[in-house]
Amino acid sequence: MVRLTLIARTRDGLPLAEGLDADKEHEMYQYKSQAKGIFKKMAASSSRPPDRMTIESGPYTFHYVIDGEVCYLTLAEKAYPKKLAFQYLEELQSEFSRLYGGQTDSVTRPYAFIKFDTFIQKTKKLYLDTRTQRNISKLNQDIAEVHAVMTRNIADVLGQGERLDRMTEMSSMLSQDAKQFAVKAKDLYHQALFRKYLPLIILVAVALLMIALKFYF
Repeated sequence: MVRLTLIARTRDGLPLAEGLDADKEHEMYQYKSQAKGIFKKMAASSSRPPDRMTIESGPYTFHYVIDGEVCYLTLAEKAYPKKLAFQYLEELQSEFSRLYGGQTDSVTRPYAFIKFDTFIQKTKKLYLDTRTQRNISKLNQDIAEVHAVMTRNIADVLGQGERLDRMTEMSSMLSQDAKQFAVKAKDLYHQALFRKYLPLIILVAVALLMIALKFYF
């Protein structure tokens, strides 16, 4: 069963449309937050993410399709067939692209195409029951693209950026520590050098003082 649907722009994670669920269960807020985290990672990535991916998260699974700069993402129960999930997303992609394909690049406000929820809800109903003749027929289709979709874990997807941020922070701290160590090492070197030649300096100073006193008197 499809539980959550979001459409966003990949270059900056701007949400464009969303399937508004009638049942606002508390746990869905957690997964909606994860979905936004996925969009954020896409926007922050220096390379283009895979066009299709499945991301496991507890008892649910995210599936997404990227077309151009638009990502169509849905959350379904783990037992829900992957084929149906991707065909559901493809129907959304086809209609959304037809209606708003030339506008997604210029919008600046979130949920600029929230009216698309009407089509999302209508399409979602068609995919609710996997046992309908329509969906059984779709399941029997052998779609090679679906078999090749990469599957990852939500912790890996959302944690990757955090680990990179942590590494950057650690690198910066190590760099600062290295600079401080260099300054301290320089001070210690000067102190050691001073201690080494202090007796000689004192001896020379005493000798010069005696010569000066002798010359004076």
